[in-house]
Amino acid sequence: MLFDVSAKAADEIRAVQLYSQDELLGLINKNEHLSRVVLDDCQLVQDIQARAETLKIPSYQFLWGDMLAWGVCVDAEPERGINFMHQAADQGLSAGLEQLGRYYSQGKLVQKDKERAVVFLREASVLGHLKAQIQLAELFIEGYGSPYDYEDAYHWLYNAITADKTTHTKIANCMLGLEKLMHPKVVRKAKRPLNS
Repeated sequence: MLFDVSAKAADEIRAVQLYSQDELLGLINKNEHLSRVVLDDCQLVQDIQARAETLKIPSYQFLWGDMLAWGVCVDAEPERGINFMHQAADQGLSAGLEQLGRYYSQGKLVQKDKERAVVFLREASVLGHLKAQIQLAELFIEGYGSPYDYEDAYHWLYNAITADKTTHTKIANCMLGLEKLMHPKVVRKAKRPLNS
């Protein structure tokens, strides 16, 4: 027979399902999205590209941008990659906002610009992105950003919930650092429940 495929070869061939929105967001939030694409043998590159470029789905724009920026399963095109991350951030993807803020803070792929980082991290923080809230507080403590935003940053961290001890310690340290910059009355006001 012309199409005789051994049992072993058939076992090695596996179709990869496209990521659901929730699955992709979970991978992005755990920073496992690029390794997952590689783990899936780069089978979904065309589907990812189509959802980013044609459908303009923010999570896929972010994934495609990160793939282009670092040359994962495609030729590296950092400028195009950052552009797609910006498109995702412009649509309100908190992970995109956080990553751009982190990149500008560190000078990774872009020129270091802590004030610009504050803008991206503040937007991600408003959307409840805990890593962004911590990074934003750290930048405030370093002297970047506006003192008018300290109360919000303290409020978010005061109401943050995490089971991770390292993250919990970072939050506590950020709160202590912010307290040194804030009037005690403002600190008391910032300790209100999240929905008030």
